[in-house]
Amino acid sequence: MSWESTQTYYQLINQGVRDKLGGLHSANLILNSLDFAEIEQLQARGDWEAAAALLTRAGLQVQRAGADFLLICTNTMHKVADALESVLDIPLLHIADATATQLKAKGIERVGLLGTAFTMEQAFYRQRLIRRDIEVVTPVALQRERVHQVIYEELCQGRILDASRAEYLQVIDDLAEQGAQAVVLGCTEIGLLVKQADTSVPLFDTTEIHAASAVDWALSTH
Repeated sequence: MSWESTQTYYQLINQGVRDKLGGLHSANLILNSLDFAEIEQLQARGDWEAAAALLTRAGLQVQRAGADFLLICTNTMHKVADALESVLDIPLLHIADATATQLKAKGIERVGLLGTAFTMEQAFYRQRLIRRDIEVVTPVALQRERVHQVIYEELCQGRILDASRAEYLQVIDDLAEQGAQAVVLGCTEIGLLVKQADTSVPLFDTTEIHAASAVDWALSTH
């Protein structure tokens, strides 16, 4: 939910529409950008009910503005996706479902998952993949702590450090050694740090996948 990855979403969606329609076409979209500091405080306190209420209000604003469907442009806050879906009249394009579809298309049966501690350790995200018959492996506890720390203290604040990239690449290698056929970059900021060119392990960037799926939805009957 940081604006660091919001700008990536905006760019990718507009590029996708342009590539499919050509010329001067761009995306007809409604962007409701929230104060991430408020979200982070609720996450840290474990007050997911208040976080759900905040995101629900934001989602309803997008719906009233005329959107045909909604994206929550973050992996972690899909923890409250059910709460939004229960009140919205428009569909929600779930980031984990979009990612699972791409994993299945590539024949991936065992995947490593990187993200915030919430995403890596709690069931709300992992179960969406498991239900699609995709086995999920995560880093060991100390690595999970470091991955989480880099997201909040560096990436969400626009700090891209070579040392942190090296740490992430080691974690990716370790996941591959655990039998992961690919690694999901399950936080929308991780793609700012790690690129496919950095590793031979196949990476599935959820920001890119979600944005591409949004373009397909927007240009279809949705």
